[in-house]
Amino acid sequence: MQQPQSRFFQSHGLRLHYWDWGNAAAPPLLLIHGGKDHGRSWDLLARALQPHFHVIAPDLRGHGDSDWARGGSYALPEYVYDLTRLPPLADAPPATVIGHSMGGMIAMLYAGTFPERVERLVVLDGVTVRPDAQMAPAHERMTRWLGQLDRLEGREPRHYPTIDDAAAQMRAHNKRLGHELSLHLATHGARRNDDGSYSWKFDPYQRVTAPHRLAPSEYADLWARITCPALLLFAGESFIDPAEAAAASRYFKNARSEIVSDAGHWLQHDRPDEVLRLIGEFVELPFASSN
Repeated sequence: MQQPQSRFFQSHGLRLHYWDWGNAAAPPLLLIHGGKDHGRSWDLLARALQPHFHVIAPDLRGHGDSDWARGGSYALPEYVYDLTRLPPLADAPPATVIGHSMGGMIAMLYAGTFPERVERLVVLDGVTVRPDAQMAPAHERMTRWLGQLDRLEGREPRHYPTIDDAAAQMRAHNKRLGHELSLHLATHGARRNDDGSYSWKFDPYQRVTAPHRLAPSEYADLWARITCPALLLFAGESFIDPAEAAAASRYFKNARSEIVSDAGHWLQHDRPDEVLRLIGEFVELPFASSN
């Protein structure tokens, strides 16, 4: 079975990691994972798309094998900056960008900031901001942020006796995950501690809500700058209301939305064949049209 190459780069004083699936002569395809996840979460999709693209799957700062940010700095624009430092995207043609959850938000910010760098955009259950929502007053955002930091100070990471135990915890959160997939995700998402136990690789501080985040209306402003075709996929059984989120397509110049039934927030794991079919049709791949 094909395996990606492990590579590193520097951004913002951090040593960040990405997975390179090869096929460098093909157009670039960037896979952006969500919060508390990692680049190897995309393996099934990456293998299917690699014959047609140069597939790159970064571990975002604070995730996977990338450094944790000093001071817990994880505002979405900082993730966007890290993408601008990715070596495979330098001097490359416009990329197809696929993002899940928080990674979808990052993908949309990237495409709205640099519309000339994105050929196509796919967002998997990632419209987590309503542009018409009211932003909390600054003092409330500050108070919330300070409280989150206080609660995390000195917090010890959870330890699991074995990787199987970590995988079982993932299945407890997503009943659709099978044993093999959950074990794969846990193997790449946890590191071994000195005592032989395992803890998750992601930095707990990435959960903190930065007080200097963009206003909801500013997301809409950036979405309106996206010039490439966009596909917004929503899970029928997500914590995000699919019908309400699908209305976000009106902020884009050229977007359509689809609801994937019988899938929760991790729709690429819950309905992988259907997600791959929809993406394949959208990027006009031969295997999709033959189904």
